Formats: sequence, C-alpha cells, structure tokens
Amino acid sequence: MACKPGHTAIVILNWNGLHHLKQFLPSVIKYSTGCEIIVADNASTDESVAYLQAQYPQVRLIRHSTNLGFCEGYNLALKQVEASYYVLLNSDVEVTPNWVSPVISLMEADEKVAVCQPKINAYHHPHLFEYAGAAGGMLDMLGYPFCRGRLFEHLEEDNGQYNDVQEVFWATGACMFVRASVFHGLGGLEPAFFAHMEEIDLCWRIRNAGYKIMYQGSSRVLHVGGGTLHKSNPHKTYLNFRNGLAMLYKNMPLSQLLPVMVFRIILDWLAAARMLVAGQVADAKAVLDAHAAILRNAGYWHARRKLQQNKRKLGTLNGVYKGSIVWQYFIRQKRTVQDL
Repeated sequence: MACKPGHTAIVILNWNGLHHLKQFLPSVIKYSTGCEIIVADNASTDESVAYLQAQYPQVRLIRHSTNLGFCEGYNLALKQVEASYYVLLNSDVEVTPNWVSPVISLMEADEKVAVCQPKINAYHHPHLFEYAGAAGGMLDMLGYPFCRGRLFEHLEEDNGQYNDVQEVFWATGACMFVRASVFHGLGGLEPAFFAHMEEIDLCWRIRNAGYKIMYQGSSRVLHVGGGTLHKSNPHKTYLNFRNGLAMLYKNMPLSQLLPVMVFRIILDWLAAARMLVAGQVADAKAVLDAHAAILRNAGYWHARRKLQQNKRKLGTLNGVYKGSIVWQYFIRQKRTVQDL
C-alpha cells in the first residue's frame, strides 16, 4: 500500500545533520512512495539547506529562524503540514522496504490507535534492538521508562521475539507515526522540554485521553542514535532528569502522585551519588540542577498539570509494569522484559 496523496507526511527535523541527510534521506525517498517528505530545518549552520535545495527539490523544506529544539521544532513545522498521519522521523534513521504500509494499515483499521512505532534495530549492530524505542516503550510503577528489547543499557538480540503487534505505553520519537488530529488536539509536544522524554509525555497524554499506542513488528527501521547529544553529555543528563520529573508531575493520577514523586526524588539523589563515586561530577551536578529547575518553574508545571488533568478520561494509570525496573535491573540483575 503506497501512501495516499495528502494522507501521510514524513517529517524529518534537521539541525546540522548534513552527513545524516546524505546517508539516510535516499532510503526514505526510495521506500516511501506516495508519502509527502518534508525536512524541517532548525536553523542549521552547515550546508544542509543548500544541499537539500540542490539535490532534492522534490523534498519540501520548512526553515525555522532559530534552533527551536525537538519539541517546538516539530510543533511549529507540523502546524504547516496538512495530512491525516505524521511520521516524526529522525535524520539518522535508515528505513526499509514496506516500512510504512503495515503501520498505516493498523492505524486505519482502528480509529482509537493514535500512535504507532515500527521495530527499531541498531544501525551499526542490526542484530540488536536500538536503545531509543526498540520494540515499544513501557513504564514501571515509578514512572521509569524502558523498552521491550532494552532495559537500561542492555540491548537484546533480535531473534524474532518481538515480531508481533502489541499495545505499548509509549512509542519512540525516532520514528513515530501519529494521527494528526490527535497530535494537534492535545497540543503537540511539550514546548518546555526542548528535547528528551517528549515522546513519552505525548503518549501518556494521548493514553489519558482514551487512545491506544501500538507497536507494529512487521515494519522495521535502523537507527544510529545519539546524533545530537551523546549519552555521556551532562546536558542530556540534565534534560532527562528534569523532563522525567516534570512528566510525572504533569501526568500521574493524584492518587499515585505523592508517593511516586517522593520515591523518584530519592532515587534521583542516589543516582547523583553513584555518579559522584564514579567520577562523573558534571553529571551529578546536572541531576541537582534538574531538580532546582523544577522548583524554579513550579508554577508553570502546575499549570501544565491542570491543563492535562482537565483532558484526562482515564482515572488510573493503566498498562504499566507493576514493579520497579530499577530494582529488577540493578538488584535482581534482570536483563530482558521476559525475565521480569
């Protein structure tokens, strides 16, 4: 099934990613017949724009005047795109034949499916699942995200164990199919996040509004990962810890909010202490800075929580792993979802 005209728009957010565009855009064009392909450029200072204009005039180019980050970069771009479905696709993703059809068919068959992701394998190690998304995202009782196929730093080999169609808690922003009407109806990505955790927050809000998040194992892409901020970058640590707490505060039901937040704050401080012992002083400081930022902007986050709770249709936090993934991984040494 090729994309229907005006039906599916593949939107790639780019910031100084010329090397990725040269390497991966050809596969998107080759294997996405009938889809509109758009690159939204976040004020790149390399030759990305000139390259696209010269080599791919058929690709629509949306140019932002400043680097708006992942969240606002997509929010502003998607306001300018008319389609039934958006595909938020990282520039460092190689797509494969027939990657669009299985996902769109699944979403067309059930109007309650608002988001879906394909299988994500590691580009440099295709036999492994990739960190950012793997075979669909989950959440534990304390709000820690993990994936089928990836627990913390442990990546499973892909032996076909996730060649299924499965409802999940969240889908990766590296390759996210999303129903356009739902995306805009719920306000898009959280603008204050800039980057990191934004797809989990969006999916949580979409679930709370009564929709489904799905994984389609018949579709497969390969992701390089870490193209903008390496996992060892303290700013990435800051964004992950700040956005993780903010996401919990925005979306967690009131009945669960206080105990979960207390546990998470304690665990965050323990993580910071562990970083100090390991000599990761900048990362430990980033955790403390993240907590300070939440307190400084408490009024904003309270207003965002109120807005989200007013749209909530589900009264409880459903579809989560009932235990602690931190306990299972670090204390009980569990390494796969099947072991939990």
